Amino acid sequence: MRQPNDMSRSLAAFDQDTTLIAVIEMSQSSWLVAGIVPVIERHPLKKLAVDEEALLRLLQRWHDEAVRAGRKIERIAVAFEAGGLLAGSLAADTQYRGPCHSSDKCRRLTRAPTGEDRPVGYRAPQAGIPWLAAGEPDQCTMAAIPTMENEDAKRPHRERESLVAERTRIVNRMKGCLARLGIRTFKPTLQRARDLLPTLRTPEGTPQPPNALAEMRRDLARLRLVEDQVREIEADRLERLNQAPDEKSHVMVRLLAQIIGVGIETADMLVREVLSRNLRDRRAVARHAGLTGAPDESGSKRREKGLARAGNARVRRGMIQLAWRFLMFQKESALVQWYRARTTDGRRGTRKSLIVAMARKLLIELWRFVTTGQAPAGVEMRSA
Repeated sequence: MRQPNDMSRSLAAFDQDTTLIAVIEMSQSSWLVAGIVPVIERHPLKKLAVDEEALLRLLQRWHDEAVRAGRKIERIAVAFEAGGLLAGSLAADTQYRGPCHSSDKCRRLTRAPTGEDRPVGYRAPQAGIPWLAAGEPDQCTMAAIPTMENEDAKRPHRERESLVAERTRIVNRMKGCLARLGIRTFKPTLQRARDLLPTLRTPEGTPQPPNALAEMRRDLARLRLVEDQVREIEADRLERLNQAPDEKSHVMVRLLAQIIGVGIETADMLVREVLSRNLRDRRAVARHAGLTGAPDESGSKRREKGLARAGNARVRRGMIQLAWRFLMFQKESALVQWYRARTTDGRRGTRKSLIVAMARKLLIELWRFVTTGQAPAGVEMRSA
């Protein structure tokens, strides 16, 4: 059953006599705007600088031309490549707030021109009409435009992920430098690391070279700064959860964190990246994470080429890691029992391929848990 947010079809009836269609081919240096204006036989094509105000003036000019020709424009459909910055600029203008539908955003327009094909801008408006009229999926794929608040809510956990990677890089660089000197027992993450570093000696009993010692001191200073920033992000997240406990996304995070093996960081990432989105069914959830297969069919032959990898790579990595943790912390759950029953043969590669299938099933179960309250079968929960 189709949901109200179903992007496979237009959300409004299409009337070409009262609809102005504009499709934008975007680049960093210029925009190519092609349009279909009612009553005007020619299909205007305009090259603009990267300027939202110029685009609004162009749409207004085409609107006025149609009005002067005797047609009333009730809807302006603007399609462009995925990336919601332009959508926010159009929606912010009150003149286009009503007729410019945020769903009319084209993720993929047409193929790149080859041979004697005309530029994409000539063919893009005609490609958008079948979708507007009948929702033909082969023409272009629509994407729901996220709000500024939803995008901003993703910044903390993404910043923390970058900081954790930076922390690992600094630690590995310091260990590599010490290994060249023959020192292998030092841990840069210790609280007393700054005091212990000058006391280290090579296997020959000689002190460390001065330049190497100065470099590692600077690395330790950067490491402490990164760790302080990670702790600051984690503290701010807990504070936001406590300040607005009834907010929908915060309720989802707390609900997921009750599952043994799921921490606050994993719960926050899953909620912000996938579970808070209005996905219509379990297939859409799996596709969003890129945990579906990539079948290859040719005649009577059919084979799987592995993961599609077309979804959110951050969610895919997190779910595979969470699936491995479930094997340790949720041994009595139905999903773990399903996995154990199919990996008893010990065949090479079975564990890795089935852990991806388990990650997909687990993500769907978590989506059902936060949307309907139905907990995964056999999962142990923490006390409230």
